[in-house]
Amino acid sequence: MKSHAWRWIPNALTFVRILLIAPFARALLLQEYRFALVIFAIASVTDGLDGFLARRFNWRSRFGAVADPLADKALLITAYLVLTYTSVLPLWLFALVLGRDLLIVGGALVYHYCIGRFDMEPSIPGKLNTLIQVFAVLGIIIILAGLPVSPAWLDAGIWLVAVSAVFSGGHYFVVWGARAWGGKQT
Repeated sequence: MKSHAWRWIPNALTFVRILLIAPFARALLLQEYRFALVIFAIASVTDGLDGFLARRFNWRSRFGAVADPLADKALLITAYLVLTYTSVLPLWLFALVLGRDLLIVGGALVYHYCIGRFDMEPSIPGKLNTLIQVFAVLGIIIILAGLPVSPAWLDAGIWLVAVSAVFSGGHYFVVWGARAWGGKQT
């Protein structure tokens, strides 16, 4: 059987990750942190596996290029929203995380409609911010699940997320602002 017959697998894994968002949110709301941890781990594995398969076998698609990062963002925003709603995280952190994402999406839309088409590539600071957000959520859920992790991770995770969100959001603003300015000048 030819490998192109399996091209749907990365998109199916992304779809599974999207389906895991509701049970993940429910587990967090009900303070079933060990179950939330299992769901988060499965979602993380599907994310890594779909990316690996897409790159390794060139099973890339336009759907996957859009849906994969949206699934990741939806899972992370859900985690930050629910952890804020249940008073685990401060409201200002959720506002910062969401504000950064809205700044990037809003800027991309303005660029697209006012300057021209572009292919949005995540920056190194953006990728680092996502990685920090993932590890912070993971560490916080591990603490809440009662597993042996230093509770200092909670405060450290909050501040790491805050600093990286401000830095990466500022980086996107400066880089894409300069591109927009250059695009308007020509």
